[in-house]
Amino acid sequence: MTTAGDGPWLDEAAGRLVRPFTVSNGRTRPTVALDLMSQVLATGGAPLGYLGPEHAQVIDLCRAPLPVAEVAAHLRLPVAVTKVLLSDLVDCGALTTGPPAAFHHNPTDRALLEAVLDGLRRQL
Repeated sequence: MTTAGDGPWLDEAAGRLVRPFTVSNGRTRPTVALDLMSQVLATGGAPLGYLGPEHAQVIDLCRAPLPVAEVAAHLRLPVAVTKVLLSDLVDCGALTTGPPAAFHHNPTDRALLEAVLDGLRRQL
């Protein structure tokens, strides 16, 4: 039984029906250097060649800049697999990537810095 929006590859009781590394064809190393906080953004360009459903899902998610960790959480995939998918999309021109503040107009935005500080305080 699938839940709304999960598609046929996720079962409530059994979990993911397709092993995560089959999504990346067994590849474990991305061709682009990405860390958890790297931002990814869809370019609007049409990717060349066949892309799987997860690739299309990533493009939809990345209409606004997102960090790699958040993309992985949305996809419910390990970060290593997500990085491979993201690098596929960067290689074909469908995504662009940058450091955490790359797509924001004001990287020293006070609200952002206060949110980070609040998060750090909660961890201590």
